[in-house]
Amino acid sequence: MEEGCVIEVETYLAIIFRTTVIYLVILFLFRMMGKREVGELSILDLVVSIMIGDIAVLSFEDLDKPFFRQITPMFVLAFIQIVLAFISLKSIRFRNIVDGTPQIIINQGKIDEKAMRKQRYNFDDLLTQLREQGINDLNDVQFAILESSGKLSVIKNTQGKRSKMKETPYPLIVDGKIQEDNLYKIGKNQFWLRHQLKKHGEVKIQEISICGYIDGQFYIDTNETKK
Repeated sequence: MEEGCVIEVETYLAIIFRTTVIYLVILFLFRMMGKREVGELSILDLVVSIMIGDIAVLSFEDLDKPFFRQITPMFVLAFIQIVLAFISLKSIRFRNIVDGTPQIIINQGKIDEKAMRKQRYNFDDLLTQLREQGINDLNDVQFAILESSGKLSVIKNTQGKRSKMKETPYPLIVDGKIQEDNLYKIGKNQFWLRHQLKKHGEVKIQEISICGYIDGQFYIDTNETKK
């Protein structure tokens, strides 16, 4: 009887120990993988998070197996995620493949049904996310962009201005790379972009973190580390 009680106590102590260690390990790993809000998790973050959770559960199913061997896959997953996140940071093409690209759902007040079908995004989703931002009338929306995180960014029709925004706010340069598709969408080319940048005193494209263009106005943010 006493032997059975001792075994049960040891089992509970092992569970308490593993729970504490796994909690600290997961906290450490997620700190290493970077800060993100839950709604902004990328596909990579989400997959790694689910797998780490599953591994944590499995470590409690067989207390006889070596604990370190059971949590080793967590560190492997975290390492893979950090490496892929670094590649994603350096490669726009890889980032677009993994995370997807923002999609304009409403363009100058007109809903793009083709873009909605491509993203498997229905009108209920659209209206729900608009209501969450306090918008009940579609006429109040000039642009709505479905971000790669699934969040809907909305640009409202501004009252009191003489004219509405005529151009979609496309980024023309991201991480020092010209976005050819976005230039095409606004009817411009690289020659025009380089000429405009030269007029603004910014000639080294590789030093620009992001360049946006809306209604004749440029927004340019440079990467100081590349200067």
